[in-house]
Amino acid sequence: MSCGAVPLEAMPSLLEPNPRNLEPLPRNNPKPDFHFGLDEPPLRIQGPPLRTSEAWGVSHRKSSNLPLRHDHRQRTIVAPAICAGVGVHTGQRVRLAIRPAAPGIGIVFVRTDITDRDNRIVVSGEAVVDARLNTMIENSAGTRLSTIEHLMAAFCALGISNAVVEVDGPELPILDGSALPFVQLLDRAGFRRQALPVRFIEILEPVHVTDGDKHAALYPCDQYEMRFEIDFASPAVGNQVIDLVVDEQTFRDELMAARTFGFAHEVEALRQAGLARGGSLENAVVIDGDEILNPGGLRMEREFVRHKALDAIGDLYVLGAPLLGRYEGYKAGHALNNALVRELLANPQAWRAVTREPELAMAG
Repeated sequence: MSCGAVPLEAMPSLLEPNPRNLEPLPRNNPKPDFHFGLDEPPLRIQGPPLRTSEAWGVSHRKSSNLPLRHDHRQRTIVAPAICAGVGVHTGQRVRLAIRPAAPGIGIVFVRTDITDRDNRIVVSGEAVVDARLNTMIENSAGTRLSTIEHLMAAFCALGISNAVVEVDGPELPILDGSALPFVQLLDRAGFRRQALPVRFIEILEPVHVTDGDKHAALYPCDQYEMRFEIDFASPAVGNQVIDLVVDEQTFRDELMAARTFGFAHEVEALRQAGLARGGSLENAVVIDGDEILNPGGLRMEREFVRHKALDAIGDLYVLGAPLLGRYEGYKAGHALNNALVRELLANPQAWRAVTREPELAMAG
């Protein structure tokens, strides 16, 4: 196939069909100042056709105990939604457009600034190539994209199974450092149920990873639960624990507004390493000893551990499906979370893919 850019019209399997023929869901409507780009030009992509979930090879079984999560069907958005901002690590201003996608496509990022090779990155556990302070993904052509975790967390919590995310730079915008702007963006775009059933990753056996005193694990559970604990020497952070069920309402109430954070004494070293070049008090909580430097202080109690839980939700959603299982993390970060994802995938007896429909479920 030619490496020249291919218009989306030539690959109809990627984007959602005419939205007027499909059923929209009710919207939650806080009103951020975003543009929705309905007159935007067609997305241009390069590379071979994408495989849908029909190629996963799942088998059928009866089930009565799987929770209905956003109905039993997959979900995408109704209309394209566009925003722009600065990458927290590169400092580069980037434009982002989230577009509806066809059932079974999953989450696909497209680097529109790259035109000489395959510019699409299909999200998967194996696609993660760097997890220093953020989650970076890469395709086989060497196309990379950083800091996907906050948007991925929003996709997971809001039940978005399929979306094409167009980015014109190497990193997603950090916006305010939380998932809140992404949730607002998706709310304004609206949600649509799709024909295929939602796929879950059901944990069958415990899976553990450790790195010194840090550890993360997945355990069998009949719903998606999370316990996260952090322990910092700074009295401004200290020891914090959160334990919750991961669902849309809990995410909106407890996690989505929690911002990323860092320590003032680490900023210069990070910038010399090519990181945190776009970081500021506008998009991160900054701690100096026992003080919070942000003029407005914290948004909520235990904001730090809430943000770590938010990160973990996004890091685990690279599996391509929400979990039926319990995650427990102690001082875990992006690297350990991805190690846990890879350990799970390396042990196929520890999990299975399951879907639920009113009368029939599938497992494999």
